[in-house]
Amino acid sequence: MVLPTRDFTHIALDMTTSISNQDRFQRLLNTIRQTLNCDASALLAFRGQQFTPLAIDGLVPDVLGRRFTISEHPRLEAIARAGDIVRFPADSELPDPFDGLIPNHEDELKVHACIGLPLLADDNLIGALTIDSFDTSSFAEFSDQDLRTISALAAVSLNNALMMEQLEKVASESPTQLPSIKINDSDNVEMVGQSVPVLALKSEIDVVAKSDLNVLVLGETGVGKELVAKDIHRKSGRAEQPLVYLNCAALPESVAESELFGHVKGAFTGAISNRSGKFEIANDGTLFLDEIGELPLALQAKLLRVLQYGDLQRIGDDRSLKVNVRIIAATNKDLKQEVVEGRFRADLYHRLSVFPLHVAPLRERGDDIALLAGYFIEKCRAKLGIQTLRLSQASLTMLSQYGWPGNIRELEHCIHRAAILARSEYGAESPQIHPHHFNFDGVVQDGLGQEGSSPEASRQGIAIARSARGGVHSSMPVFTGDNLRDATELFQAQYIRQALEANDNNWAATARQLGIDSGNLHRLAKRLGLK
Repeated sequence: MVLPTRDFTHIALDMTTSISNQDRFQRLLNTIRQTLNCDASALLAFRGQQFTPLAIDGLVPDVLGRRFTISEHPRLEAIARAGDIVRFPADSELPDPFDGLIPNHEDELKVHACIGLPLLADDNLIGALTIDSFDTSSFAEFSDQDLRTISALAAVSLNNALMMEQLEKVASESPTQLPSIKINDSDNVEMVGQSVPVLALKSEIDVVAKSDLNVLVLGETGVGKELVAKDIHRKSGRAEQPLVYLNCAALPESVAESELFGHVKGAFTGAISNRSGKFEIANDGTLFLDEIGELPLALQAKLLRVLQYGDLQRIGDDRSLKVNVRIIAATNKDLKQEVVEGRFRADLYHRLSVFPLHVAPLRERGDDIALLAGYFIEKCRAKLGIQTLRLSQASLTMLSQYGWPGNIRELEHCIHRAAILARSEYGAESPQIHPHHFNFDGVVQDGLGQEGSSPEASRQGIAIARSARGGVHSSMPVFTGDNLRDATELFQAQYIRQALEANDNNWAATARQLGIDSGNLHRLAKRLGLK
């Protein structure tokens, strides 16, 4: 039977509306879901042999943070290699990358209707559109030509967005020269996140990367300052030259000068040969000085000279060497205060902080926690040899409410540990991470001594995590009927009220009992309607 060709003009009109790319992608999926009556769909970009979700509909939020390498996902590999519509059999033995990732239907995707639409531009694969339905006959009424039309419309939308993105970058580099546009970028340097602080940071990186200015990256421990440095270097005119890393905090003062500037044979005991320092190695490239606030004052003066005049001397050598190095420095300290207290040179601070970048802590990044959790879960899934790894909604709620004193690094370690425990409990086929797989008490204690972390946020995070895990006092009621966030806040309010009564309405004593900073307790109480 030949099915009639359908009119998809409404999809094309939706995509020509003057809105942002993200909104356009989301509207595309919403329209497709209504048109095809599917339960889930995803728009993915193809770069460097992996699919990156750009928009999702009907899937759990952490999918947006996942990165699907095609060699690890047979269905996506089949779509990538097909060149045309792929209709998977309802009982296909190929595992679906979205198994268990449709809310409230974690175990119902084993037998389902699934279609993959490769998105092509000039015969090159730039992405894919996946469509899933629990009804195995859902897509029978749609012909291959119908689906090819949808695929073509989606490909045009995606290609236009990618082209505009590339053209904007090119225009910012040179107003007269337009090099060929490369869609598939295989570089794996990526900052995962769509929050306002991250989008602002990405924009600032794009601006400063094209210049040759020195950059000072500021932020707490574990926020990803090294990733920022790599991204700046990758987008700079020095990208083909080396990016050299040096951790100033790990340098004994006795060898720090040699590490930076090098030495000649016989310059000191143990100098058995000439040695180039990090500045020489980074010549014409970028030198990333991590934990710059730990550099001894004596070396700060010598570093300043190199930054001012571009020349240095190896230890034991009277000759000067000319170097052309861009400096990216990072610190979790307040360098302005360090200058005031005489531990950091003011002139060096001003020389380094020509373009300061602040990396926001994870607790200020909102929904990025879900994306980052998905990103790390997919990495763990591949590393641990698990077919499908899922994060329960209760776990995601708990992660979103925790204070994260160790930031992204702590989140990655927490996810990895929880994944190992979930695999041990459920086996390697399809484990799910639940709240009891996390142990914030032990993790946070490790992070309390780190520079830049917030003990107050840690203690508050422990209290919230305990309540989210159900660590309710025996006299407290068990809540039913509310979602987890509402139940958690209700519990917190009653627990604080109970502690306040036990301490004769003394807020300071209550804060000490709860292990929370007094200011944080007042803000939390106000948010919960207790003040």
